[in-house]
Amino acid sequence: MNNTQRLVYGLVITLIIFAIATIAGRFLSLGSDFFPDSVITHTVMLTFSVAVIISLKKIVPFRIAWPRFRTILKPAFFGLLTAIVINILLTALTLATGGKAEAHPLLEASTPLQTFLFIFIYASLAEEMLLRGFLQNILSPLSVRGIRVFRQKLSLPVIISAVVFGLIHLILLTTGASGLFVTRIVIFTTVLGLFAGYYQEKHNNFTHAFVVHMAGNLMGLVAAFY
Repeated sequence: MNNTQRLVYGLVITLIIFAIATIAGRFLSLGSDFFPDSVITHTVMLTFSVAVIISLKKIVPFRIAWPRFRTILKPAFFGLLTAIVINILLTALTLATGGKAEAHPLLEASTPLQTFLFIFIYASLAEEMLLRGFLQNILSPLSVRGIRVFRQKLSLPVIISAVVFGLIHLILLTTGASGLFVTRIVIFTTVLGLFAGYYQEKHNNFTHAFVVHMAGNLMGLVAAFY
């Protein structure tokens, strides 16, 4: 399989899994006050992502391991910093242009415990498994190409997985969220994805991408409690 085929194959499978998961979440319901319907979306996403990673293990070099504590400090820091800086800047810009501050639809509909379990942990795991666990890893042969930002290399797989991660959040437009809010989420998730992908690639460990994502969701968790 050449690099062009990998790119097409990876993008098509990623979008198919995302579409199936989204449709399942919209049309299926658990009928539970505790388990939100988003659990269906993320369960389908996680299940299919793990399935394709295992079935394509010869071309998807997925690796997960318990990290050394000192190696997760920077990923956690930059994930949290991204959330703070991007959200403050874009919220200020939204208010300055006459828009109104909005909360993520999932956060608005969740209790603090639900936010912790199903957004901070479960959504982070499911989304990272699809975007970094599958997509970025299947594109790993393309990592010889990329760009340098502040002397750090961002490889093509890192950039592609981050951009796709950001763009899939355009689905929030179907929830009634404003265009400004969705733009803010797309920018935030794209930047967060760059850090998640960078640290996964640097340490060859999916755990680092997961840590970045959870750190990026930490502000939402704190907001849910306060």
